[in-house]
Amino acid sequence: MSLTIRQIHPHFVGEVSHVDLRSVDEQGLQAIRDGMDKYGVLVFHGQPMTNEEQLAFSERLDGVLHTKTSLSVLEKNRFGTNALTDISNVNDRGEVLKSDNRRRVSSLSNRLWHTDASFNDPAGRYSMLSAKVVPPVSADTEFADMRGAYDALDQDVKEQLDGLTVFHSIVYSRHVLGFEFSEEEKAKLPGAVHPLVRIIPRSGRKSLYLASHASHIVEWPVPEGRAFLRELTEHATQREFVYRHVWQVDDFVIWDNRATMHRGLPFDDKKYPRELRRTTTLDLEHVAA
Repeated sequence: MSLTIRQIHPHFVGEVSHVDLRSVDEQGLQAIRDGMDKYGVLVFHGQPMTNEEQLAFSERLDGVLHTKTSLSVLEKNRFGTNALTDISNVNDRGEVLKSDNRRRVSSLSNRLWHTDASFNDPAGRYSMLSAKVVPPVSADTEFADMRGAYDALDQDVKEQLDGLTVFHSIVYSRHVLGFEFSEEEKAKLPGAVHPLVRIIPRSGRKSLYLASHASHIVEWPVPEGRAFLRELTEHATQREFVYRHVWQVDDFVIWDNRATMHRGLPFDDKKYPRELRRTTTLDLEHVAA
């Protein structure tokens, strides 16, 4: 039976069946790309992958992988490549990180609504998260539909957004929660400017491009811009636009960072281990058919 996709949220999110991502053919890859254009988030169950298989699939689906993460400036990647981001609360021995561990403290910012790699140029396009260890308590991830949120804005607000750009900085988003980078670390994370409204290629839909990394609107005074960005985020994360994913071991979730935001919900991360591994592709010109 060929790959099938069932919509599981009124606005977005598709659940994909009848596919093994480790051996999917080009026809299946194109069906996944088409599904991403339509749904913004795709959920796959029962997808055990090695690190090498996840890297290979990610490149086959969407090309060049993002490696300039904030974690790469804090410590050496335990997987041997910065293309595979360690979304976990354990060290290289599998031990739960201490409460004052810098990587743990930095990762607390993942509880804020964000898009991956918006602080880079090019930014992130698709992110893919593989669940390896899931705690016995709720440790879910929420996704917000930024296309649906844009569509629901009043026309006068849409006109106000036209032409605005935003400076994105992971140094800013971490500072909000009290985490500080050294001057040397800051130099490796300079930030980037992106449009506040993006048009998604192929679907042609407009999407709000927000994030905890969004420091300020370039064309406005900083206080006014930050207040407006907060208002837009509150609008975009109303319950009607949000899907909550309850993780199972070997789940694999792909989302379009141009069309969604996401956040990890809190759990007792000083007690329960949780291991997920993320790959993110760069938003380069798409060469796929």
